[in-house]
Amino acid sequence: MGIHRDEISAFNKIFIIYFCLLFSACNRHSQALSPSPYSSSEVQVGDLVEDSQDLEWDAGFNPFYKNYANFCENPREQTTSEILGTVVDENIWLRSMSYYSYLWYDEIKDVDPSSINNAPEYFALMKTFQLTPAGDPKDRFHFSMDTEEWERLSASGISVGYGMTIKVINARPPRKIIVAYTEPNSPATSDEANLKRGAEILAIDGIDLIDASSAEEVATLNNGLSPKSLGEKHEFLVKDLGALVPRRIVLQAREVKSTPVQNVKVIETNSGDVGYILFNDHISTSERQLIDAINLLNQRKVSDLVLDLRYNGGGFLDIANELAYMIAGNFSVGQVFDQLQFNDKHEIFNPLTGDLLTPTMFRSTAKGFSVEADVALPSLNLSRLFVLTGSGTCSASEAIINGLNGINFEVIQIGNSTCGKPYGFYPMDNCGTTYFTIQFRSVNAKGFGDYSDGFTPKSDLQVAHQNTLPGCKVADDLSSFLGDRNEERLSAALWYREYGSCPEILLAHEQLKMRRNPDGYLLKPKWLKTMTALP
Repeated sequence: MGIHRDEISAFNKIFIIYFCLLFSACNRHSQALSPSPYSSSEVQVGDLVEDSQDLEWDAGFNPFYKNYANFCENPREQTTSEILGTVVDENIWLRSMSYYSYLWYDEIKDVDPSSINNAPEYFALMKTFQLTPAGDPKDRFHFSMDTEEWERLSASGISVGYGMTIKVINARPPRKIIVAYTEPNSPATSDEANLKRGAEILAIDGIDLIDASSAEEVATLNNGLSPKSLGEKHEFLVKDLGALVPRRIVLQAREVKSTPVQNVKVIETNSGDVGYILFNDHISTSERQLIDAINLLNQRKVSDLVLDLRYNGGGFLDIANELAYMIAGNFSVGQVFDQLQFNDKHEIFNPLTGDLLTPTMFRSTAKGFSVEADVALPSLNLSRLFVLTGSGTCSASEAIINGLNGINFEVIQIGNSTCGKPYGFYPMDNCGTTYFTIQFRSVNAKGFGDYSDGFTPKSDLQVAHQNTLPGCKVADDLSSFLGDRNEERLSAALWYREYGSCPEILLAHEQLKMRRNPDGYLLKPKWLKTMTALP
């Protein structure tokens, strides 16, 4: 969802992000592990600011933010554009930028920039604090991070960790945390650890994960689950899927490269071959891997595709666009994939690029993330898509669904409701920090973008709405490996493909399972919960 032009440079890129915060995940009810419950006007034209002494707060007056950039409390030596300033200068830039581009700018409380002595803390106030009708925060997608870290992570997909993604079923005692999937060539998949999907974490560094109640114990658990430094070691007590007794392992954090497309296979059925792709992240390297996956499935002449997005929090928007084309092919040629809607000050031109706001078409050529730009993309030329979803399905993943829905391409949803994130933003860099503030809503070719409650299988509701899809509500089967045709979500998709309905026995079973075992949420780095577009 965004501006899609072919002029790109290595990292002079403007990104548009959809994301879910770490420990907030895509599920609006997500949380980090918790202790026991018991224990105004804009000026866009004017003189450039000559020095930081010109920067003063005038309540209700918002000069153009670009004139106030690069006055930094701690200018970086390698960045010649930065000038010595103060934290107040940085806060003034944040305030001006927010009132200019924030989608809900009229809901920001005007705070004196000199009242907060930390720019990221001031930024945290530059948002709406209103609630949705359901009582949830209206803006759950506001964060900042170090610019160098952002550029490194978004370009390479490398982060510090163990290479395991865990699913939190219960964050409060009695807690339940399960390994959802692992990355190849990572500490989690080493010969010593050999962690696999379905393993339950019982303790970390000697602290009982299930029933720990004190703040100190919970801090130990969270530190072990999310290591911050290379070389950090933590001891885990885990119980493997099907094991009778637990075992102890030591995991040491290191740089782990995400492998976004891990499992591509062909499932043989009596009515033709079905392709299966497990797609976990819309990152740069996924472009090549997805093209290879589609080429493989084309060779096998699959008649349908099951796209497993249950753990895909998003990433580059152009990757979503490319994949949607590679699925639909000729059905999508010349049609609109998405369009952006900014705040009411910017209804004709993009406020951050100056470009005329026009729809973005389905891409039939590569953007150039990990293959040569403008290379023709392969396509399966299918007439429908089976998509496996859950609360971890966010952002760019939802854009695939919404984009295809917009052109009346049939999407059948198996799983649980997606996270619901029709909003996005451009990363805004200043003084070594990159800020992410909601700046637009994305809509499809029909003008639809009202899915803040996520997309939901129609079988779960008596009345169909625009954000409901045909399909079946099925719990995440953590007792089976991903891609196993007996895994309940994949099995339901194959059944629906054959008979056009949900298996009755499964429906009764799933209703009971959903009540006893909620979908939970994933602990993934926030940069892997994004939607990113290029100029």
